[in-house]
Amino acid sequence: MNKYFERIERLRALMIGRGWDAVIVGGSDPHQSEYPASRWKQVEWLTGFTGEAGDVVITADHAGLWTDSRYFIQAVEQLEGTGVELHKTRVPQEVPIPEWLFATLGPNAVVAVDSLCQSAGDFEALAGRFDAVGVPDMLSVLWEGRPGIPQTPVFRVQSGESSEDKLAWLRIETAEAGADAALITSLDEVAWLLNVRASDIEYNPLVISYLLVTPDAAKWFVLKEEIEDPDTEAVFASLREEGVEVLPYQQIDLALDSLDCTVAVDPSSLNASLAQMVGGHALSWTSPVQLRKAMKNAYEQDCMRQVHVDDGVAMEKFLYWLEKSLDAGRTVTEWDAAVKLGQMRAAIEDYCGDSFETISAYGPGAALPHYITPHSDAPVLEPRGLYLVDSGGQYSRGTTDITRTIPLGPCSEEEIQHYTLVLKGHIALAMAKFPAGTPGCRLDVLAREPLWKAGLNFGHGTGHGVGFFLGVHEGPQDIRQNLNATPLYEGMITSDEPGLYVEGSHGVRHENLLLCVPAEETPFGEFLAFEPLTLCHFDTSIIDWTLLTEDEAFWLRAYNWSVYNRLSPLLEPEVAEWLKAKVSE
Repeated sequence: MNKYFERIERLRALMIGRGWDAVIVGGSDPHQSEYPASRWKQVEWLTGFTGEAGDVVITADHAGLWTDSRYFIQAVEQLEGTGVELHKTRVPQEVPIPEWLFATLGPNAVVAVDSLCQSAGDFEALAGRFDAVGVPDMLSVLWEGRPGIPQTPVFRVQSGESSEDKLAWLRIETAEAGADAALITSLDEVAWLLNVRASDIEYNPLVISYLLVTPDAAKWFVLKEEIEDPDTEAVFASLREEGVEVLPYQQIDLALDSLDCTVAVDPSSLNASLAQMVGGHALSWTSPVQLRKAMKNAYEQDCMRQVHVDDGVAMEKFLYWLEKSLDAGRTVTEWDAAVKLGQMRAAIEDYCGDSFETISAYGPGAALPHYITPHSDAPVLEPRGLYLVDSGGQYSRGTTDITRTIPLGPCSEEEIQHYTLVLKGHIALAMAKFPAGTPGCRLDVLAREPLWKAGLNFGHGTGHGVGFFLGVHEGPQDIRQNLNATPLYEGMITSDEPGLYVEGSHGVRHENLLLCVPAEETPFGEFLAFEPLTLCHFDTSIIDWTLLTEDEAFWLRAYNWSVYNRLSPLLEPEVAEWLKAKVSE
């Protein structure tokens, strides 16, 4: 029997014993993180689905996974034999979980969720339609050998602003909102406020913790009891000197129970269990930390520029190695290429790991936007068709994220057209100049229009925010079709990554990170534009130049030459000569 099918059956037995009609298993953690630590990868444990976005619903006679188009193909493959059915989200015919439950079970259904991993906002919405039951760590009674809460060393970083100044700013924001205290539950916000980092979550330099800030105190609830690390203790000591009390992670419950004041909480990152403890003392707000964190200061901007030079050198060395290896007839698999690129980045002095798992995908694999490269028996790269590599690094000077699609040899007419149209969309967005106050959703069409005109499209967003040595995905801004009203402000860093995917054949994605900068002031107001941070050439060998406008072709050639001019002094002579030939095509 399939082990995931068996686990679902055991969960159904638990449901019968507890009187639950349905169970929702979410894909997040107690902090509503995009990437949970192993302890909270409950969807993966229950179903085998490893995608980064997905929620599962179990009833007496149905098991379903709700996920978006990035994972449709992956989900079908991974769910085979589990009895779990795919429910597609972000599509016109989408039926969200609450609506599906209402139509299937009716309003009197008893719906259980893990209240630690369900946001307060989502739980409240469920409670308004069903008899919702919150059970902390619901799956622990079934999950033998469940991992514990990670405990990795903590260190501090320079960010151009002290933690004292950041906390002082937060106290002003809290008072202006009408609250006496602020409970910060999002891990990237805690890390940003205290200028701390760790490795509690793979690829994310975050510390699993909560932060409670009052007018005259700050309490940091962080679990580091099982490690003996002098550097971590030094960090704790420095924070205590700054007026931050360091407490065990689990004591957040006691602290909230004893509070008798108005506490500002963000329902999007506050879990349902903590919401119940705060109770009537809660004041709901949209945490101001997300927006402030997204608008990088001058120090952060300069660091991000510097780190993209080093990251670009690693990328160009990798692409040189790849081409020469294939030219020499060496066998290179997708996994070999991913490992080699990781080695190139690891040679950079302040490298702290990858910013996400490298997507190294050849041919049909590249048609899965979030393809997982096999560690063994990985497909071999052939001297033809398209190879896609989406990767990034974490450095103390910032975070990188880059995708390049590389022709390994002769390509079909369809591959050439798709490669060019996606690049055309990328360039159109990179060239954008727009009035201050414009949200990303108003710019998304620039990257899609070339594809739409050809009757083509892609299902994922065009751009996401990127943190400063934090998460590779951050808000509140994005560039996608969803109606997000957050404007793009000066200092924001956002990706530009249109794509196109043909199942069973190939995939194309071109991605740079863009810094939002001032463009000009006119009688019609202030205008903003984008500065490309990413430094790595786009291969022009298969471009259909007839599909590019004169301005687009000029931008592409100018960008490629800027890459050469910036990076060639840092490259070995043979790599620099190779790059010069590439940008001269």
